[in-house]
Amino acid sequence: MIMLFGVLTLLGIVWPKVGFVGAGLVFLMTIGTLSFLVTTPECWVPDLGGPEHGFPLLSGAGRLVIKDVCILAGAVVVAADSAQRILDKRR
Repeated sequence: MIMLFGVLTLLGIVWPKVGFVGAGLVFLMTIGTLSFLVTTPECWVPDLGGPEHGFPLLSGAGRLVIKDVCILAGAVVVAADSAQRILDKRR
Protein backbone atom coordinates (compact mmCIF):
# COMPACT_ATOMS: atom_id res chain seq x y z
CA MET A 1 0.00 0.00 0.00
CA ILE A 2 2.83 2.39 0.80
CA MET A 3 4.32 1.86 -2.65
CA LEU A 4 0.91 2.46 -4.26
CA PHE A 5 0.48 5.71 -2.31
CA GLY A 6 3.98 6.79 -3.37
CA VAL A 7 3.29 6.04 -7.04
CA LEU A 8 0.00 7.95 -6.89
CA THR A 9 1.78 10.91 -5.35
CA LEU A 10 4.53 10.74 -7.97
CA LEU A 11 1.95 10.64 -10.78
CA GLY A 12 0.78 14.01 -9.47
CA ILE A 13 3.57 15.54 -11.55
CA VAL A 14 1.51 14.78 -14.65
CA TRP A 15 -2.02 14.45 -13.22
CA PRO A 16 -2.61 16.77 -10.24
CA LYS A 17 -5.89 15.08 -9.23
CA VAL A 18 -4.12 11.75 -8.86
CA GLY A 19 -1.34 13.44 -6.88
CA PHE A 20 -3.88 15.08 -4.60
CA VAL A 21 -5.52 11.72 -3.87
CA GLY A 22 -2.12 10.10 -3.32
CA ALA A 23 -1.03 12.86 -0.94
CA GLY A 24 -4.31 12.55 0.95
CA LEU A 25 -3.78 8.82 1.38
CA VAL A 26 -0.20 9.40 2.54
CA PHE A 27 -1.49 11.99 5.02
CA LEU A 28 -3.98 9.51 6.49
CA MET A 29 -1.36 6.76 6.64
CA THR A 30 1.13 8.92 8.53
CA ILE A 31 -1.48 10.21 10.99
CA GLY A 32 -2.30 6.58 11.75
CA THR A 33 1.36 5.72 12.26
CA LEU A 34 2.04 8.78 14.40
CA SER A 35 -0.85 7.79 16.67
CA PHE A 36 1.43 5.00 17.93
CA LEU A 37 3.42 7.67 19.81
CA VAL A 38 0.37 8.18 22.02
CA THR A 39 -1.01 4.65 22.20
CA THR A 40 2.17 2.55 22.47
CA PRO A 41 4.24 2.80 25.65
CA GLU A 42 7.22 1.10 23.95
CA CYS A 43 7.83 4.31 21.96
CA TRP A 44 9.26 6.06 25.01
CA VAL A 45 12.39 5.13 26.97
CA PRO A 46 11.27 2.80 29.79
CA ASP A 47 11.98 3.46 33.45
CA LEU A 48 15.06 1.36 34.18
CA GLY A 49 15.85 3.07 37.45
CA GLY A 50 17.75 5.99 35.94
CA PRO A 51 16.69 9.63 35.90
CA GLU A 52 16.10 9.77 32.14
CA HIS A 53 12.97 8.00 30.95
CA GLY A 54 9.55 8.69 29.43
CA PHE A 55 8.54 11.76 27.46
CA PRO A 56 10.33 13.33 25.50
CA LEU A 57 12.96 10.58 25.21
CA LEU A 58 12.17 8.24 22.32
CA SER A 59 13.16 4.58 22.21
CA GLY A 60 14.23 2.86 18.99
CA ALA A 61 10.59 2.20 18.07
CA GLY A 62 9.71 5.84 18.76
CA ARG A 63 12.51 7.11 16.53
CA LEU A 64 11.29 4.81 13.77
CA VAL A 65 7.80 6.30 14.01
CA ILE A 66 8.97 9.93 14.14
CA LYS A 67 10.29 9.77 10.57
CA ASP A 68 6.66 10.00 9.53
CA VAL A 69 6.66 13.69 10.48
CA CYS A 70 8.86 14.34 7.42
CA ILE A 71 6.61 12.18 5.25
CA LEU A 72 3.57 14.07 6.58
CA ALA A 73 5.17 17.41 5.70
CA GLY A 74 5.91 16.19 2.19
CA ALA A 75 2.31 15.02 1.75
CA VAL A 76 0.99 18.41 2.82
CA VAL A 77 3.28 20.19 0.33
CA VAL A 78 2.28 17.86 -2.54
CA ALA A 79 -1.42 18.18 -1.68
CA ALA A 80 -1.17 21.99 -1.63
CA ASP A 81 0.70 22.07 -4.93
CA SER A 82 -1.74 19.66 -6.57
CA ALA A 83 -4.73 21.64 -5.29
CA GLN A 84 -3.24 24.87 -6.64
CA ARG A 85 -2.67 23.29 -10.05
CA ILE A 86 -6.23 21.90 -10.11
CA LEU A 87 -7.66 25.34 -9.28
CA ASP A 88 -5.47 27.04 -11.90
CA LYS A 89 -6.79 24.68 -14.60
CA ARG A 90 -10.37 25.56 -13.68
CA ARG A 91 -9.81 29.28 -14.30
